[in-house]
Amino acid sequence: MKSENTPFTGGPLDGRVLPVLLGPTGHPPKWYEVPVPDDGGGPPTVHAYERVPAGYGKRLGLIKGWKYEYRPEGRPRRTLRWPWSKPQPPGPASRPEE
Repeated sequence: MKSENTPFTGGPLDGRVLPVLLGPTGHPPKWYEVPVPDDGGGPPTVHAYERVPAGYGKRLGLIKGWKYEYRPEGRPRRTLRWPWSKPQPPGPASRPEE
């Protein structure tokens, strides 16, 4: 498989350039997660990095490459949204009190 040297910014990998495997489309994954083992034998801490454009070309504005930025809040949760599903009702915190 092909790999690409990709820079990391922020977090424990700040300033490092690591080879990241490319997918079938030739792009690195949208999220890169780094598990760090716990010294006490507990569950590992997972650091999340999101893929962002490293820069844009002047002439056509195409993306020159990718880099990963640290996201301390982690990877956002996604829910499947099917076209035939009803929208989720607002939670109790968003309802106005009567």
